[in-house]
Amino acid sequence: MASADEGFPAEPRPLPSGDGRGPVRMADDAAAVIAGDGTVIGWTRGAEALLGYPAAEVVGRSAAHLLTGPPDPRRTAAVAARCRTGSAWSGLVSLRGRDGRSLDIDVRVTASFQIAGQEVFLVSGRELTPHWTMSGSVLDDFMARSPVGMAVLDPGLRYLWLNDTLERFGGVPREQRLGRRPADVLPSALAAPIERLMRQVLSTGEAVTDYEYLGWSWADPHRRRAYASSFFPLADAQDRRIGIGYMVRDVTDRWNARRLLALVNEAGASIGSTLDVQRTAQELADFAVPRFADFVFVDLLETPFSGDRPGSATPAAGERPAMRRAGMSSVREGCPEAVVRVGEAVDFVPPPHDAEFLLAGAPVLLPVLDPDSHGWTVEQSERAARIREFGLHSLISVPMRARDTVLGLTTFMRSQNPVPFDEDDVAPARELVARAAVCVDNARRYTREHTAALVLQRSLLPQTLRGGTALDVAWSYLPADAKDGVGGDWFDVIPLSGARVGLVIGDVVGHGIGAAATMGRLRTAVQTLADMDLPPDELLARLDDLVLRLSEEERAGGPAERGGSTVVGATCLYAVYDPTSGCCTMARAGHPPPVVVTPDGAVTFPDLPSGPPLGLGGLPFESLEVVLPEGSLLGLYTDGLIEGTDKDVESGMERLGREVSRGGLPLEDLCPAVVKELLPVPQPDDIALLLARTHVLSPEHLVSWDVPVDPAAVGETRAKVSRQLEAWGLEELSMTTELIVSELVTNAIRYASGPVRLRLLFQAALTCEVSDASNTSPRLRHARTTDEGGRGLFLVAQLAHRWGTRYTPRGKIIWAEQPIP
Repeated sequence: MASADEGFPAEPRPLPSGDGRGPVRMADDAAAVIAGDGTVIGWTRGAEALLGYPAAEVVGRSAAHLLTGPPDPRRTAAVAARCRTGSAWSGLVSLRGRDGRSLDIDVRVTASFQIAGQEVFLVSGRELTPHWTMSGSVLDDFMARSPVGMAVLDPGLRYLWLNDTLERFGGVPREQRLGRRPADVLPSALAAPIERLMRQVLSTGEAVTDYEYLGWSWADPHRRRAYASSFFPLADAQDRRIGIGYMVRDVTDRWNARRLLALVNEAGASIGSTLDVQRTAQELADFAVPRFADFVFVDLLETPFSGDRPGSATPAAGERPAMRRAGMSSVREGCPEAVVRVGEAVDFVPPPHDAEFLLAGAPVLLPVLDPDSHGWTVEQSERAARIREFGLHSLISVPMRARDTVLGLTTFMRSQNPVPFDEDDVAPARELVARAAVCVDNARRYTREHTAALVLQRSLLPQTLRGGTALDVAWSYLPADAKDGVGGDWFDVIPLSGARVGLVIGDVVGHGIGAAATMGRLRTAVQTLADMDLPPDELLARLDDLVLRLSEEERAGGPAERGGSTVVGATCLYAVYDPTSGCCTMARAGHPPPVVVTPDGAVTFPDLPSGPPLGLGGLPFESLEVVLPEGSLLGLYTDGLIEGTDKDVESGMERLGREVSRGGLPLEDLCPAVVKELLPVPQPDDIALLLARTHVLSPEHLVSWDVPVDPAAVGETRAKVSRQLEAWGLEELSMTTELIVSELVTNAIRYASGPVRLRLLFQAALTCEVSDASNTSPRLRHARTTDEGGRGLFLVAQLAHRWGTRYTPRGKIIWAEQPIP
């Protein structure tokens, strides 16, 4: 039987931390009670779980059989003596498990105590999880294989040790580094800041982490790389700084991604600020110089093509694309490197490529330009000379594509920047061009649609306005959106029969191409209704019916198709001026009243019944007749001119009256002057102003006769007409005019009721008018060869330039017009 002191080392051994923060994990405590003679008298379940022995196999036996090695009596005695003094002991003991395994147990022995007069010791323990210790070979392998470059330098900043990774980064063999400073083996631009930071670390004792810098290494001198370095002091046991640790990582990929993101974000704020193709191309060139290149030019295809769309035009093999220089920029003032200036035609693609290169879409990288190569000297001889002259040494050409459409080509070149383009520069170039391509395509589409809208607007508005001898007219039109140039205001001057002139102005709700299209429909409708010689109130009633039908069509089409109604709520004013009497008949549908300035300068706004806006339906329109003295000024306008910034319509009308009554200005100058003076800033609505100066037909150019309701009176009437034409000097028109008068008077006498009256008007044209009291309209027909009559109006239609019928309160008038020779 072993003694109580057997199996325990005499000296306590230091234990690893057991607080859970270190690398060692301990099992749950096991406990046993051992008598002073070494016999086990108590055994817990924890002890059974730890070593595998049940209590029946251990209790009553010596604890020595649990040891893995021979007992050490001297040390066991020392532990027992310590515990008898009232102190505890702890240390490591190797025990054998029931399965034969050797277990390192952290053992703790309490101070001795008595049980039933017998000296005993409480022994507890827990297993130490086995852990490995780092050998020198493992540490060396770790340092050598690390993807992080590592080095140790002495206080003089001389290399003492470095791993393979750092040797590979720098491209300088280890033998040439050891014993030397960074300034001796690295490019000076890199070494100076690195040594400065190392000295700072040695001086302050504070580490510097993640210092990023750009440079190149002897391993790859033609490519710029990014590194992140950390420096930390090394100290001995006395905390003296004996050197410096140096770690470096290659972060080129991360730096390139960050640079690309920053470049693209910055480009988004600088490129595409307008919807102008050439401006966008110039913004791309200006942005890239000098951030990315020293010389940039953007060439756009005159006709964009695509190989992905059926039926689209694609270049033939070997064909050079037809492009036009849209923008360029250089670090040198005036872009002297350029062979082609902005706006000129160009067919440049980097040799030996053709237009197929644009369709393929892959960028071309030429790190080194050789102007003496066959492609440059033969195909681009003039450009080759500029390359030599200005030292252009590197090139990237990127096709500009958007929505499967090839738009052009952007070329980046370097000269003053000695670093050539490399593969890392292709991605930023591609991203810059891709962003600009979307902007260019948007601008191109907008320009095309805007041009179409302007063409539509110009086709809908009158190109010229002529008031004949009755009116002098002038007009001004300003859409609310000066960029779009398209609005819903409209106006017209319509020649009518009997030397009369129709004046119309209207305002369609909304702006843009939808309002312009609606305006065009209404203008056409007014022209058609005016040609029927309808009085103003009846014309507006017919126009109101049309607007109701258009609004019903819009509702049937749905707001998704038409973008909502732009017809209901339109306003209009229609006036007819008769120079023979100076009488002006007008009616309005929710539109502001006209302004009248008499020759003596008096300003009035006729009290014209307002009438409802177009499209409400079921409400009447009323006309008003006013007599305008010769030389009066009649002004028709839209509400945008009088609302102003204060939205006070009455004040706006007063301002308008004051401006149009200014004397001394010709009509064509007065109109824009009035608009300029009254134009609100900002301009919220379309503005239109139509001014007309009235003239009265001279009595010597107007004659009329009452015709007896007797067929015999036709001959005498023809004679009167002949004498009058001779007095006017229009003998050339005597024959045709006599025939026209004869047919019209005969028809009135034969088919209508009296009184019958003939009137001749001599102004820009010669007009014959025959009035009667009948409301029956004559009908033009083709007589058969066997018919004895029915050819009168057909003959009139052949002889006259225009003819027609208009109704009066007392009957109707049939008129025929002939141009003056």
